[in-house]
Amino acid sequence: MSKENNEEIQEETLEDTQLDELAQEAAAEAEAVENEFDLLQEELASLKDKYARVHADFDNIKKRLEREKYTAVEYSNEKFAKDMIPVMDSLQMALSSTASVADPQEHFEKLKEGIELTLKQLTTSLEKHGVTMVSHDEPFDPNIHNAVQSVDSDTVESGQIVQTFQTGYRYKERPLREAMVVVAN
Repeated sequence: MSKENNEEIQEETLEDTQLDELAQEAAAEAEAVENEFDLLQEELASLKDKYARVHADFDNIKKRLEREKYTAVEYSNEKFAKDMIPVMDSLQMALSSTASVADPQEHFEKLKEGIELTLKQLTTSLEKHGVTMVSHDEPFDPNIHNAVQSVDSDTVESGQIVQTFQTGYRYKERPLREAMVVVAN
Protein backbone atom coordinates (compact mmCIF):
# COMPACT_ATOMS: atom_id res chain seq x y z
CA MET A 1 0.00 0.00 0.00
CA SER A 2 2.69 2.30 0.58
CA LYS A 3 3.85 2.10 -2.94
CA GLU A 4 0.39 2.90 -4.18
CA ASN A 5 0.09 5.61 -1.58
CA ASN A 6 3.37 7.06 -2.68
CA GLU A 7 2.25 7.07 -6.26
CA GLU A 8 -1.01 8.65 -5.28
CA ILE A 9 0.76 11.30 -3.24
CA GLN A 10 3.15 11.95 -6.10
CA GLU A 11 0.24 12.26 -8.50
CA GLU A 12 -1.54 14.62 -6.12
CA THR A 13 1.63 16.63 -5.64
CA LEU A 14 2.11 16.74 -9.38
CA GLU A 15 -1.50 17.83 -9.87
CA ASP A 16 -1.12 20.43 -7.10
CA THR A 17 2.08 21.72 -8.73
CA GLN A 18 0.40 21.88 -12.13
CA LEU A 19 -2.62 23.57 -10.60
CA ASP A 20 -0.37 26.10 -8.84
CA GLU A 21 1.44 26.76 -12.11
CA LEU A 22 -1.87 27.16 -13.95
CA ALA A 23 -3.16 29.43 -11.20
CA GLN A 24 0.00 31.55 -11.40
CA GLU A 25 -0.27 31.73 -15.20
CA ALA A 26 -3.93 32.69 -14.96
CA ALA A 27 -3.13 35.33 -12.32
CA ALA A 28 -0.32 36.74 -14.50
CA GLU A 29 -2.61 36.73 -17.51
CA ALA A 30 -5.38 38.42 -15.53
CA GLU A 31 -2.92 41.05 -14.31
CA ALA A 32 -1.73 41.66 -17.90
CA VAL A 33 -5.34 42.00 -19.08
CA GLU A 34 -6.06 44.35 -16.18
CA ASN A 35 -2.99 46.46 -17.02
CA GLU A 36 -4.03 46.60 -20.68
CA PHE A 37 -7.56 47.52 -19.61
CA ASP A 38 -6.19 50.35 -17.45
CA LEU A 39 -4.06 51.60 -20.37
CA LEU A 40 -7.09 51.53 -22.67
CA GLN A 41 -9.16 53.39 -20.06
CA GLU A 42 -6.47 56.09 -19.86
CA GLU A 43 -6.29 56.32 -23.65
CA LEU A 44 -10.08 56.57 -23.85
CA ALA A 45 -10.10 59.37 -21.27
CA SER A 46 -7.36 61.17 -23.20
CA LEU A 47 -9.27 60.83 -26.48
CA LYS A 48 -12.49 62.05 -24.85
CA ASP A 49 -10.61 65.10 -23.54
CA LYS A 50 -9.12 65.79 -27.00
CA TYR A 51 -12.57 65.41 -28.59
CA ALA A 52 -14.11 67.83 -26.09
CA ARG A 53 -11.35 70.40 -26.75
CA VAL A 54 -11.63 70.08 -30.54
CA HIS A 55 -15.42 70.37 -30.32
CA ALA A 56 -15.11 73.50 -28.16
CA ASP A 57 -12.56 75.00 -30.58
CA PHE A 58 -14.88 74.25 -33.49
CA ASP A 59 -17.80 75.96 -31.73
CA ASN A 60 -15.64 79.00 -30.95
CA ILE A 61 -14.46 79.25 -34.56
CA LYS A 62 -18.02 78.88 -35.80
CA LYS A 63 -19.24 81.67 -33.50
CA ARG A 64 -16.32 83.94 -34.49
CA LEU A 65 -17.03 83.37 -38.20
CA GLU A 66 -20.70 84.17 -37.65
CA ARG A 67 -19.75 87.45 -35.93
CA GLU A 68 -17.31 88.30 -38.74
CA LYS A 69 -19.94 87.49 -41.37
CA TYR A 70 -22.51 89.67 -39.60
CA THR A 71 -19.98 92.51 -39.36
CA ALA A 72 -19.00 92.15 -43.02
CA VAL A 73 -22.64 92.30 -44.12
CA GLU A 74 -23.42 95.14 -41.73
CA TYR A 75 -20.55 97.29 -43.00
CA SER A 76 -20.41 96.08 -46.60
CA ASN A 77 -21.40 99.48 -48.00
CA GLU A 78 -18.83 101.44 -45.99
CA LYS A 79 -16.46 101.97 -48.96
CA PHE A 80 -19.37 103.04 -51.13
CA ALA A 81 -20.56 105.51 -48.50
CA LYS A 82 -17.05 106.96 -48.14
CA ASP A 83 -16.89 107.50 -51.91
CA MET A 84 -20.25 109.32 -51.85
CA ILE A 85 -19.15 111.86 -49.23
CA PRO A 86 -17.10 113.98 -51.71
CA VAL A 87 -20.13 114.07 -54.01
CA MET A 88 -22.23 115.36 -51.13
CA ASP A 89 -19.53 117.96 -50.38
CA SER A 90 -19.64 119.16 -53.99
CA LEU A 91 -23.42 119.49 -53.93
CA GLN A 92 -23.30 121.39 -50.63
CA MET A 93 -20.69 123.79 -52.04
CA ALA A 94 -22.93 124.36 -55.07
CA LEU A 95 -25.84 125.26 -52.80
CA SER A 96 -23.76 127.55 -50.61
CA SER A 97 -22.38 129.37 -53.67
CA THR A 98 -25.86 130.62 -54.55
CA ALA A 99 -25.81 132.94 -51.52
CA SER A 100 -23.43 135.48 -53.04
CA VAL A 101 -24.68 136.00 -56.57
CA ALA A 102 -23.26 139.11 -58.28
CA ASP A 103 -23.75 138.33 -61.95
CA PRO A 104 -26.58 135.83 -62.56
CA GLN A 105 -25.24 134.74 -65.98
CA GLU A 106 -21.73 134.08 -64.63
CA HIS A 107 -23.22 132.29 -61.65
CA PHE A 108 -25.36 130.13 -63.91
CA GLU A 109 -22.29 129.09 -65.96
CA LYS A 110 -20.31 128.24 -62.83
CA LEU A 111 -23.25 126.35 -61.37
CA LYS A 112 -23.63 124.38 -64.60
CA GLU A 113 -19.91 123.58 -64.60
CA GLY A 114 -20.11 122.51 -60.95
CA ILE A 115 -23.08 120.24 -61.62
CA GLU A 116 -21.26 118.65 -64.58
CA LEU A 117 -18.17 118.02 -62.42
CA THR A 118 -20.30 116.62 -59.61
CA LEU A 119 -22.12 114.33 -62.04
CA LYS A 120 -18.76 113.14 -63.40
CA GLN A 121 -17.53 112.56 -59.82
CA LEU A 122 -20.69 110.61 -58.98
CA THR A 123 -20.43 108.51 -62.16
CA THR A 124 -16.79 107.69 -61.41
CA SER A 125 -17.63 106.68 -57.83
CA LEU A 126 -20.50 104.46 -58.99
CA GLU A 127 -18.34 102.81 -61.67
CA LYS A 128 -15.67 102.16 -59.06
CA HIS A 129 -18.25 100.08 -57.20
CA GLY A 130 -19.54 98.21 -60.26
CA VAL A 131 -22.54 100.43 -61.11
CA THR A 132 -22.59 101.40 -64.79
CA MET A 133 -25.09 103.11 -67.07
CA VAL A 134 -26.86 101.12 -69.75
CA SER A 135 -25.51 102.46 -73.02
CA HIS A 136 -27.93 104.28 -75.31
CA ASP A 137 -26.13 102.85 -78.33
CA GLU A 138 -26.83 99.20 -77.44
CA PRO A 139 -29.45 97.33 -79.48
CA PHE A 140 -32.77 96.85 -77.73
CA ASP A 141 -32.59 94.10 -75.09
CA PRO A 142 -35.76 93.40 -73.08
CA ASN A 143 -33.60 92.38 -70.09
CA ILE A 144 -32.16 95.88 -69.70
CA HIS A 145 -34.56 98.08 -71.67
CA ASN A 146 -38.22 98.87 -71.16
CA ALA A 147 -39.86 99.92 -74.43
CA VAL A 148 -42.45 102.51 -73.39
CA GLN A 149 -43.25 103.56 -76.93
CA SER A 150 -42.58 102.51 -80.51
CA VAL A 151 -42.38 104.88 -83.45
CA ASP A 152 -42.07 104.58 -87.21
CA SER A 153 -38.65 105.67 -88.41
CA ASP A 154 -37.04 105.75 -91.83
CA THR A 155 -33.57 106.56 -90.48
CA VAL A 156 -33.27 103.79 -87.86
CA GLU A 157 -33.68 100.03 -88.28
CA SER A 158 -36.63 98.30 -86.71
CA GLY A 159 -35.90 97.23 -83.12
CA GLN A 160 -33.26 99.92 -82.57
CA ILE A 161 -33.49 102.52 -79.80
CA VAL A 162 -34.57 105.93 -81.04
CA GLN A 163 -34.73 107.86 -77.77
CA THR A 164 -34.06 107.27 -74.07
CA PHE A 165 -36.52 108.69 -71.52
CA GLN A 166 -34.73 107.39 -68.44
CA THR A 167 -31.21 105.99 -68.13
CA GLY A 168 -30.87 102.41 -66.97
CA TYR A 169 -28.20 101.11 -64.60
CA ARG A 170 -26.44 97.81 -63.97
CA TYR A 171 -24.63 96.48 -60.96
CA LYS A 172 -21.87 94.41 -62.52
CA GLU A 173 -23.94 92.30 -64.96
CA ARG A 174 -27.26 92.49 -63.10
CA PRO A 175 -29.76 95.22 -64.05
CA LEU A 176 -30.58 97.67 -61.26
CA ARG A 177 -33.08 99.68 -63.29
CA GLU A 178 -34.22 99.18 -66.86
CA ALA A 179 -33.71 102.02 -69.29
CA MET A 180 -37.01 103.50 -70.49
CA VAL A 181 -36.67 103.83 -74.27
CA VAL A 182 -38.52 104.49 -77.50
CA VAL A 183 -37.96 101.77 -80.11
CA ALA A 184 -38.24 102.02 -83.89
CA ASN A 185 -40.82 99.90 -85.73
